[in-house]
Amino acid sequence: MKIPIYQVDAFTDKIFGGNPAAVCPLEKWIPAAAMQSIAMENNLSETAFFVRKGSVFKIRWFTPAIEVDLCGHATLASAHVIFKHLGHAKPHITFLSKSGELKASLKKDLIYLDFPAYDPIPVGSPPAALLKGLGKKPKEVLKGRDYLAVFKTEADILALQPDFAELNKLDCLGIIATAEGDESDFVSRFFAPRAGILEDPVTGSAHTLLIPFWAKRLHKKKLYAFQLSKRRGELFCELQGKRVLIGGHARTFLKGTIAV
Repeated sequence: MKIPIYQVDAFTDKIFGGNPAAVCPLEKWIPAAAMQSIAMENNLSETAFFVRKGSVFKIRWFTPAIEVDLCGHATLASAHVIFKHLGHAKPHITFLSKSGELKASLKKDLIYLDFPAYDPIPVGSPPAALLKGLGKKPKEVLKGRDYLAVFKTEADILALQPDFAELNKLDCLGIIATAEGDESDFVSRFFAPRAGILEDPVTGSAHTLLIPFWAKRLHKKKLYAFQLSKRRGELFCELQGKRVLIGGHARTFLKGTIAV
């Protein structure tokens, strides 16, 4: 069986920046074990698979180790493939996923993802593994799907050298470290050793927590953000009630065919 594959750098306007995702359009679903094996072979933080059903696209995401319920950068990459390579004429796409209905829209060179917003809840006594794993005590800790560790400065975020063995002990998908930015509204880094990803270059799904948090703290609904991995990502964000818009550029690195 031959399957088309694209590799797209998401949340960047330059090749070799942002977060690379593999995207595999399917005519029909293949076994989950086969999708997991493809994701493991790709060895990227996520591989997205989608099947078109009428006017919508059903989408699933796999890290090299597990299937996840939500992934921002691979959804952005998938939307880029549909808009740029598959001849989708409309400026809007609807995805159906394990996290419900997700939308993507094209506005000039930016793709905006319409995702659910999640309000993280303060954690009174942070787990020892979190504090030891981060190596520096945050000024506060909250939790949604992921832990959210808030630091004072962008320099604090850049200086983190996580102990991934400790972070792997935590009962969560990932750990977000964040602070106000020097040249942006906020910055972040994202660690997910339990998902087989030590540090994710740019994490759209983390911004479903980050945008509501910083919108309230900074008293503004439109926000500009950087994720401070080595590849660096740029995000254009907006809080819209119980939804968030997460905007970014995308660039195609390769397209080809895999045989399984």
